Amino acid sequence: MESPEVPECPVCLQPYDGAGTIPRVLACGHTVCESCLVNLPQKFQRAIRCPACTVLVKYPAEGPAALPKNIDLLRLIPGSAYPGKPVKEYTNVSRVPFLPRSWSDEFYSNWRNYVLSEDAVDRQKVSLLRLGSFSSRDEDGSGFKAVYMVRVMDCLSEMEEEKREELRLLLRAFNKQSGRMCRVLGLWADLGDGILYLVSEKQKYGNFLDTNLGGFEKDGIFNFAMISMEICEAVIALHKEGLIAGSLGLSCFQFDDFGHVYLDLIEVLSSGRGVHEVVAKVGSTGKKIGNAESCLLLKDLFKRDVFVSPEVFQQLEQYNVGVECASSKYSIMYSSDAWLLGCILLRILVGEVLSDELVDSLYHIIVKGNEDNDLDCSSVYTSLMEKVGSLLESKFGSEHVSLQQIICKCFTFDCDNCLLVRDVWKSVREMVIPPLFDKLVKLDGVNYDEDTGRCLVAGKLCMLSRESTQTLENDELQGNETNGGADLVNGLTNGSIKSKDLAGHIDCVTGLAVGGAYLFSSSFDKSVKVWSLQDYSHLHTFRGHEHKVMAVVCVDEEQPLCISGDSGGGICVWNTKIPFAQEPLKKWEEEKDWRYSGIHALAVSDNRYVYTGSGDKLIKEWSLKDGTLSCTMSGHKSVVSSLAVSNGVLYSGSWDGTVRLWSLSDHSLLTVLGEDTLGTVTTVLSLAANQNTLIAAYENGSLKIWRDDVFRKFIQIHDGAIFAISLEGKCLFTGSWDKTIKAQLGLDGEYLCELYSELVEDDFQVDVRPIGSIPCGSVITALRYWEGKLFVGFGDRTLKVYYYAK
Repeated sequence: MESPEVPECPVCLQPYDGAGTIPRVLACGHTVCESCLVNLPQKFQRAIRCPACTVLVKYPAEGPAALPKNIDLLRLIPGSAYPGKPVKEYTNVSRVPFLPRSWSDEFYSNWRNYVLSEDAVDRQKVSLLRLGSFSSRDEDGSGFKAVYMVRVMDCLSEMEEEKREELRLLLRAFNKQSGRMCRVLGLWADLGDGILYLVSEKQKYGNFLDTNLGGFEKDGIFNFAMISMEICEAVIALHKEGLIAGSLGLSCFQFDDFGHVYLDLIEVLSSGRGVHEVVAKVGSTGKKIGNAESCLLLKDLFKRDVFVSPEVFQQLEQYNVGVECASSKYSIMYSSDAWLLGCILLRILVGEVLSDELVDSLYHIIVKGNEDNDLDCSSVYTSLMEKVGSLLESKFGSEHVSLQQIICKCFTFDCDNCLLVRDVWKSVREMVIPPLFDKLVKLDGVNYDEDTGRCLVAGKLCMLSRESTQTLENDELQGNETNGGADLVNGLTNGSIKSKDLAGHIDCVTGLAVGGAYLFSSSFDKSVKVWSLQDYSHLHTFRGHEHKVMAVVCVDEEQPLCISGDSGGGICVWNTKIPFAQEPLKKWEEEKDWRYSGIHALAVSDNRYVYTGSGDKLIKEWSLKDGTLSCTMSGHKSVVSSLAVSNGVLYSGSWDGTVRLWSLSDHSLLTVLGEDTLGTVTTVLSLAANQNTLIAAYENGSLKIWRDDVFRKFIQIHDGAIFAISLEGKCLFTGSWDKTIKAQLGLDGEYLCELYSELVEDDFQVDVRPIGSIPCGSVITALRYWEGKLFVGFGDRTLKVYYYAK
């Protein structure tokens, strides 16, 4: 019975022991060791981000020792010293930059057993394949040293998901000895050069074929047959795991102490990368690629003793070169590897690089076979048979006939009669063991289902980084449509923006929200209107408020809801399923006193609660289930004008010029932003929060930006109060008293870059040069960006949708 895994700190990945690695419980429920908590940066007063879930949580001024110890966790540790040993005092070292881990507990559990220890690898005795890179020790000069396992996990988590899944498939399949495959040992990181490697064992005698090619004369047919069978068995071991090589070189095969052949998976992947490199070089010239150039490309590969199947060759040409040709008649199948074996066996027998004339014949079979010209292809195939026969006759005399037939069958152009590798194995075996005495020998365990085969050379582990470069080039030429607002950005820069009026309100529009297939707009006219997002037609009007409706939000769940709040303290919850009801599902009112000036802001969380910011300086949490008041949060010195929820934190902005951060788990105050600002207090009118970015808009037309819990930039962007902002992905839209809409766009993860402008970042300084805006006819009071369209509410009761007219 395996012993249970010892609990580990999610930051340093060291096991808890109750002495040096003491588990402390944060308010979010996660446990982190005391030493790591000491070194986490406090970018806000009295608050830190949990390194496990990245939620802001309260942090005691006394340090981590004031947090509760996870005693139950310590009891799970076999032979734990707790509570006998005294707690080791920690050293309060200088604060260093810290980024929470980007991978989950499940991710760590899935990969940890494949990671080799830091000192487990001798480079001379293993094969290595580079997988990725990470920053080496002290590269950033901060003094912060992530432990070995953390660096490996970070590197894995940054990989493309498809590449990572392919890697995991190989580790699962070949982590133990499998047929004639060199065992894959696991993953290893060289902290010196900052590279993560895939590691496999290397056979003692390496590549025997390099020095023994052509050594099989007339009396060596038996030796040739035995080696050929083991080469086939090695490729079949690959097929058993649902993998197709697609490309093989002589260096892929190694010999052990007893002279048996093994396939080195690392060399297979390395030769595949070499094929991509050769093909990509042709594509980088920019010249038009025809049959003559493709044939030269194939000859170049053959001279390197690297062989590629026709199906894979054509696919790589189209990927790397962009060659314009008819789609291939054949798809990559298990039989594709039989072509490779034909090339390898012929290369072994000939003992020298295949002649250009022979390669020409092989290439013409590819071309004619794909053109579906049976007559021309048959003549080329017959010519190839004659050339191979003549070549073998000079070495083996009359005994060459069976060899000629075996090798030429590998190059057949008829997909209905293509050989499988097991067929090649049987044919070679019959050269030395008559079928009469070989009836009991079978190759079981291979499922030749063509739909399940994965080609290694066409997989992500062999792809060059050129793929990401090509993607970036396409984005620059065509515009990245997945980057929120890109279409609208393009339209604004080239003057191709159009708008459509949505008429219906009779007073100022105060709020906009999108839920399901509908747009909801609130107004001083005491109503909430419902619009179709398909054709922008008016569908329904919710009437139930007795005062001006100040804000509207939506909840998209099993029962989609629309919630609206008014200046009299009334809160209405509306059903948004067709048919729309005339009366709200629920309605309640806040208590009023002489300070009260109504609801100014609304926000909703994932736990079915709605939050109201009001004129009484309070924030209240209400249950959507029954409308009961769950909690009241106080602290602001004036009207709460804006609310936003993101990542377990409620952000509240006020006329007192501050932004307060509240924990949604226990409603405690995490920190206050802007409280230490000297000079005149500037009213906060609107907030936008998205993951690790917070933006506050002010009455004086300015924006303040926080990113990764650090104040980044103050920008004077409008000539009047900013009443509305909308943040979606990397796009931020602002609307102001100056009757203009401006848009900002983030690039490559760095936050603010003014739309249609350039970004120059030096540490935390952002240089922004605005060069455009949308002039409007009235004050902008509400904004909502959704799927390439910008909905705008105005003070003159107008509602418009702006879109890119391509």
